[in-house]
Amino acid sequence: MHFDAERICVIKPSALGDVAQALPLLPVLRQRFPLAHIAWVVNRDLIDLLAGHPQLDEIIPFDRHGGAIRFWRMLRCLRSRRFDLVFDLQGLLRTGLMAIATGARCRVGLETAREGSRWTCHLALPATGDDVPAHRRYWRVAEALGCGHLPRQAIVSVSDAERTWVTSQLAALPRPVIGIHPGARWETKRWPAEKFADVAGRMLEAHGGSIVVVGGPGDAVLGDQIVRPILAAGGSASSLVGQTSLKRLAELLRSLSMLISNDSGPMHLAAELGTPVVGVYTCTSPNISGPSGAGHECVATRLFCAAGYHSTCPQRGAARYACFDDVSVDRVVSAASRVLRRLAQTEATA
Repeated sequence: MHFDAERICVIKPSALGDVAQALPLLPVLRQRFPLAHIAWVVNRDLIDLLAGHPQLDEIIPFDRHGGAIRFWRMLRCLRSRRFDLVFDLQGLLRTGLMAIATGARCRVGLETAREGSRWTCHLALPATGDDVPAHRRYWRVAEALGCGHLPRQAIVSVSDAERTWVTSQLAALPRPVIGIHPGARWETKRWPAEKFADVAGRMLEAHGGSIVVVGGPGDAVLGDQIVRPILAAGGSASSLVGQTSLKRLAELLRSLSMLISNDSGPMHLAAELGTPVVGVYTCTSPNISGPSGAGHECVATRLFCAAGYHSTCPQRGAARYACFDDVSVDRVVSAASRVLRRLAQTEATA
């Protein structure tokens, strides 16, 4: 793509995992267009992830539930910015309207675009269909700009205070520090907390170290279900559920030895920041929704309904949530142990 842009807009409002996987595009855009003004349209609750990014000039907040009047004002704001190059990485009706409202002379989308949004772009990048992992779809932008050879680099700018907070939370915990994220938006993604607790206990018994549970305020009960039995058995564990802003979360994930998680935003954020993950896949596909980079392990159900992407379980009776048992504790412990052994080997040769 040979185009000398002066004002660039990335439209990727949500969700956390997708925004995290698109983050490596910012250093690419800055290298390809060193003097350009670069903006990003993002959901207001995700602004913290982008704030202070050294390659980003402007954050344009989007209120998904802000109503028609507020959305119209946002479209007028986009028009006033006079962007000449726009990337719609969301591909929905509302983001298509955002893209066309900019009036940019070059609007680029993905083949996954839905709800008519594809027709608001001049170009849909090839090899960006539903069968391509999200992180690969977004990286096609870098390849189209002739920058696909550059390393993926996800930057989350954190303050000294946020870094100090994370350091203080982990200072007394013996390593390796294994993070666990038991939450997920879909109920079909939520491998049971008692299974995470079993994994945590067995990992501490085999490898020592500590467990740190992370999650949003709504995951407090899950965190307690994991941490309580570990502490009762004399192990080292801490729940930071509900205590982390997005910047704190990013710094915490970056500081862990590894993260064991459902398929979720924090899992993808950890992977982009270079922390190895063990992903538990009960209804999604690790081939399509897996983390970027090397050194990760994915444990997925092998049932006939695997990778069905159902937000609620389509099965009834004894088969309901059978995937939770098919993804066994043994399989997750084996995967996590492989990750720790590779880390030990890397540290020994460093």
